[in-house]
Amino acid sequence: MDLQLDRHSLSVCRHRAEVRLDDKHFIDYRYNMDLADIVLFRTIVSVGSLSAAARQLGTTPMLVSRRLAGLEAELGVRLFHRTTRSLSLTPEGEAFSPHAVALIEARDSALESVSIAGSGLSGVLKITAPNVIGHSVVVPVVADLIADNPALRVDLTLSDGVIDIATAGLDVAVRVAVMKPSDMIATSLADNPFTLCASPGYVARCGAPTTSGDLVAHSCIKLHAMDTWPFMRDGEIHRVRVNGALSASTVDAVRTACIAGVGIAYLTYWDVHKLVERGELQRIVLADVKPLEIGIWAVFPTRTQMPARVRAFIDALRERLHAGAVDHANDA
Repeated sequence: MDLQLDRHSLSVCRHRAEVRLDDKHFIDYRYNMDLADIVLFRTIVSVGSLSAAARQLGTTPMLVSRRLAGLEAELGVRLFHRTTRSLSLTPEGEAFSPHAVALIEARDSALESVSIAGSGLSGVLKITAPNVIGHSVVVPVVADLIADNPALRVDLTLSDGVIDIATAGLDVAVRVAVMKPSDMIATSLADNPFTLCASPGYVARCGAPTTSGDLVAHSCIKLHAMDTWPFMRDGEIHRVRVNGALSASTVDAVRTACIAGVGIAYLTYWDVHKLVERGELQRIVLADVKPLEIGIWAVFPTRTQMPARVRAFIDALRERLHAGAVDHANDA
């Protein structure tokens, strides 16, 4: 009986001793990084300063600095060059950054995998898209997702420029481009061929070109940095240099000027198809060339696990674009 009591007492003492020990002592692993510190690191990279990261995270610059120092001590490297006026990644920080993104995405994916069935999509979905497609296609898709998923938040940046999505901390970029899947971490969403168009008023006043050579005699509305318009001829790209009274920095400005009768525009199907359907613009077909075929793509920062909210957005966007592509096929 005494032996049994002694064994029981020894077991209780051992259990109590184990409870007092930090669980990390039982994990034979080199690092014990806190994912909160990884998120902090990525926030600093995204916003560019400790004070801005503190404001975004709702804490103090002192605490941000302390947690960053702890992460650097854990890794045994310096992640940032820090001065009173500037902050930049060290080579080690540059190397660590994509892995930090992967860790955060894996955490989010794991949490979503066990919660999505009961509560829907959650977290913050960060997207960038061109202005026109953003307004006409992406915003309606996002609105439907938010309506169906009350816990989902969306941060949408509309820009006709190319944003570095990894540096900006974005989940996905919607881009209109000539691209192969091997060029970037990307997936094709829909075709988006160029369309030559003008307002009925312009055509009535100036006529319509019938060949690519006729374009030099017309007022062509150019996007900045697009002095030539690319067409296809005999399987190769044929570039035509164009001129006109107006050039603009955004697709929306070119489109508005075209509707107003300023000249001929060379935009993509998704930029103008509704206007063509309504008769505000009309397509111009050239006999010697065909419009260049480009596409709409979703571009991602890493090849690692894609959170459920990103997958849901891509699926919904592709479905909406394909519905529009059917309309385009019927119009052609």
